[in-house]
Amino acid sequence: MTGYRIIALLLVAAGLTLMPWYALQDSFFAFKWLAKFAGKDQAPALLQIANHSKTWLILLPVLLLAATGLYARPVNAAKAAEGALRSWGKMVVFVGAVGGLYVLAQGFAIGPQGYSFESLKATMPAISGGQFGMGAGAMLVTFGFIMICADGIASMGYFRGDRFVSASLLLVGALVLMFVFFPVARILFEGFLDKDRSLSVIALWDRLAQPKLWNLTWSCFWGGTGCGVAWNTLWLALLCATGTTFLGLMLALIVTRSNFRGKKVLRLLTVLPIITPPFVVGLALIMLFGRAGVVNEFLEYAFGIPQTRWIYGLPGVLLAQLFAFTPVAFLVLIGVVEGVSPTLEEASQSLHASRWQTFRYVSLPLMAPGLANAFLVGFIESIADFGNPVVLGGNFGVMATEIYFAIVGAQLDQGKAAVYSLILLVFALFAFWLQRKATARKSFVTVSGKGDTGLPSPLPDGVRRTAIFVAIPWLALTVVLYGMSLFGAFVKVWGRDHTLTLEHFVKGFSIDQGPNGMLFTGAAWHSLFNTLQFALAAAPLTAIVGLLSAYLIARTTFRGQRAFEFLTLLSFAIPGTVVGVAYIFAFNVPPIEITGTGLIIVLCFIFRNLPVGVRGGIAALSQVDKSLDEASTTLGANGATTFRRVLMPLLKPAIVGALIYGFVRSMTTLSAIIFLVSGDTEVATSYIIGRVVNGDYGVAIAYSAVLIVIMVVAILLVQWLVGSRKLGRRSAAAPGAAIAVGG
Repeated sequence: MTGYRIIALLLVAAGLTLMPWYALQDSFFAFKWLAKFAGKDQAPALLQIANHSKTWLILLPVLLLAATGLYARPVNAAKAAEGALRSWGKMVVFVGAVGGLYVLAQGFAIGPQGYSFESLKATMPAISGGQFGMGAGAMLVTFGFIMICADGIASMGYFRGDRFVSASLLLVGALVLMFVFFPVARILFEGFLDKDRSLSVIALWDRLAQPKLWNLTWSCFWGGTGCGVAWNTLWLALLCATGTTFLGLMLALIVTRSNFRGKKVLRLLTVLPIITPPFVVGLALIMLFGRAGVVNEFLEYAFGIPQTRWIYGLPGVLLAQLFAFTPVAFLVLIGVVEGVSPTLEEASQSLHASRWQTFRYVSLPLMAPGLANAFLVGFIESIADFGNPVVLGGNFGVMATEIYFAIVGAQLDQGKAAVYSLILLVFALFAFWLQRKATARKSFVTVSGKGDTGLPSPLPDGVRRTAIFVAIPWLALTVVLYGMSLFGAFVKVWGRDHTLTLEHFVKGFSIDQGPNGMLFTGAAWHSLFNTLQFALAAAPLTAIVGLLSAYLIARTTFRGQRAFEFLTLLSFAIPGTVVGVAYIFAFNVPPIEITGTGLIIVLCFIFRNLPVGVRGGIAALSQVDKSLDEASTTLGANGATTFRRVLMPLLKPAIVGALIYGFVRSMTTLSAIIFLVSGDTEVATSYIIGRVVNGDYGVAIAYSAVLIVIMVVAILLVQWLVGSRKLGRRSAAAPGAAIAVGG
């Protein structure tokens, strides 16, 4: 029996005999369950069957015995006929598939009060008691049966008999279905339930037809009150996407097509919003343009202009989103602008086209995919944004904040939150469809295998002046905003008392000496430790699952490959607020009952950030010739060895990117987890937004500064630990060396 099969059987056996079958009230790693190993809440599956009348679990040890019997008399692949080997493989697949699916099915079918469905009560034998959410034992048993099923698939000849590929596909597919597709489907279902929890199309229509959603007046276009929150959200997203795309393009043109002296500063400033909590820009705008802000006070002092609150509403939210999301558009567009072939531009000018005509009819159309992607990213970031609207929105309501108040407010209307989430999901998917349609059936290829010795065409004077006119104020205001943000952490009360102090840092991060050592007495330590634990747990898992998914998409072929790729990218198309609400609906009840725990936050981080690891891995694998995989296989290496020894060293840039992005986004995410945190699992962003709502801006900004420092250190540490890939390429030899070789 091979090591793979022994591990699969041991996982199932350990899950049935050694691990608690149901989820524990306390942490699993506290190991308190060992003291009550036979108790009703802590017992493994076999003791649940024998001592606690959980007779419906008896099929699982029977399937383990069946798998053990099949493995005890395996079919020799070298000697057996192909039909006999496929028949044996089919039996293994059957046992593994039934085992894995039965664990899930019995969890849904039997709840705390017994059978969950009336049809089961009428047709199935009566049972005593019920069950709550599944725990570590059920997880191990499921993974073990997935490995058994994958072994059978490989034994039947699929994936060239490679168990690693087969198991990776089943495992990643199961995880994506459970933690991406299932929550989305669950929120779709929730929208059809009425107050009595019965299916009703009328209930869905009543929620969709609310005047609060769809009121439309002319004042809506400049942020007037009384407008529907759906129109507010859509109008804000369109303005934000258009603005960030335009600003990102101007900044990319300056960096790549001009002699602007501030290029290095510009690139540095593009990183700041990515490692900054999402509402810091909003706080800085309040300090600058708020009622007690610098600009308002100066205007009143110098010109007698009364202080106003214009920053609260559509103008303030839009301005904050432009500053927060323009760097993302810039990062999307800079590679596209650099990829435009200078030879094509030179050919245009050789035909007597002006620089403006060349830019208008050659360069700009070739940037269309990048422009479409930048617009899409800006649109989705805007509709998913929660931090800036909650800080600056005032009476300007958007869907993200309405969803939040429907869940945590006094109304507690889950159906309303579900329908609002569905509308956001439709907006996002419609934007995806438009982006794909705009760039479909067109060729934008400008980089081929041939050399391109042309020089980029100078920008038309009008475009160059516009770009500089846009860039310099943007750079200046960005520096001012971040400078004021940091300054606000070191003064007593911004706008009133600018006496320098460290009291905000002391309030949040004070450390005292106790009888048994140091005591972290600051109010922010608990949330910071939680955030670091969750981010450090999620980042490597995000990278692993993302790169495995990329490997399956780029290096294998199987039925349903496009659907698999779509599911791995689905979480990017879904706004963060929708993801958070979907996780509440999906995992607030058995069989996976993890709401209020740190596990649900880690899982949300992993699958929310998964698309970045997938796309980065696919891009990196596209640069690695498949002949390297084939050479490794020819030398007798299996899929796991090839992935670990050949591909992983060449994927270091993708690994670094996935780790950094996973860690940074986990540290700064707010919209996706604002519904998932509890008192025990409070994270940095939820703590900061609580301070903002209470008007304690000093502590909020001080905490944000600490987070920025932590993330910069983490990025440098990841770069040092992972390193860079080393390619054995020949460098240019010195003239003396060439003579020595030749002589």
